[in-house]
Amino acid sequence: MKLGVFVNDYKSTVDTVERLKADKLGLIFVQNGVYHATLKVNGKPCPLLDKTANLYALAEDLATRGLTDADVDKRVKVVTYSDVVDLIFNDYEQLAWL
Repeated sequence: MKLGVFVNDYKSTVDTVERLKADKLGLIFVQNGVYHATLKVNGKPCPLLDKTANLYALAEDLATRGLTDADVDKRVKVVTYSDVVDLIFNDYEQLAWL
């Protein structure tokens, strides 16, 4: 199964993500979830970035929060709404929202 997960909040979701089983996992950070891709906790990147998954952050939500591509961890690909539509239709069979 190819699972795309929208992460829209900046709260601890590591435990939930660890329970997800998929052949291909994609984490798409949207709304306040983009902070996972940019902020550090105790000097370390968010633990979600250590997961074996494709990582994406929505460019429009980064811009809304005054963040740029330069603020995003190098493991995370910055994508547009159009890119997210392509991910939904081409890369992931099932979607979830956290």
